[in-house]
Amino acid sequence: MCDYKISERAYTKLIFHAAKYPHQAVNGLLLAEKTSKGSLVEIVDAIPLFHQCLHVTPMAEVALMQIDAYAEREGLVIGGYYSAPENFYDNQVDKTPAAKIADKIQENFKNACFVVVDNKLMTLQHDRAAVQVYNCVGDSASRWSKAKFTLSQSPQTLEGVSLLLKRGAMRDLVDFDNHLDNPENDWTNDFLNQSLNDLQKLY
Repeated sequence: MCDYKISERAYTKLIFHAAKYPHQAVNGLLLAEKTSKGSLVEIVDAIPLFHQCLHVTPMAEVALMQIDAYAEREGLVIGGYYSAPENFYDNQVDKTPAAKIADKIQENFKNACFVVVDNKLMTLQHDRAAVQVYNCVGDSASRWSKAKFTLSQSPQTLEGVSLLLKRGAMRDLVDFDNHLDNPENDWTNDFLNQSLNDLQKLY
């Protein structure tokens, strides 16, 4: 069993993705440090994938190849998958879209996690992490089991996310669908990453 630590950047971006498209399912990939600290896996970044083409396999394959190359350049590994279901009450792994992507990731990184955005906790006033984290514990259909996780700088991160959501900052997030619409849209969200780094310095 692994424990997971989710960075401020990764958490903010996956929440922004869900908040930008509140009436649609969204998904994305999580990047982790290549080497684990004992049983702790550190999730350091999130790459938003789709809000329209969640089930289009060719697009997912193109995205996975590009993101894998990006992770390699950054000294990271694709270490997880996240999803926010469309239905308000569908907050379980078996209800999430394109879950096979998580299975594919886990084949290549055995300690991969599956993060499900908890729609019931998605509010402008963030007082607790709005995610559930799972890891793989077997080969059965129900092999994803709840895992322990911590949110880096938790009180400050939640406060910062609340502030940014109220300002509408999620509108600046770019996912792979946006990139496919216009290649000039940067799916790495480098500008947003820099803004989040600046915000973290205030705490």
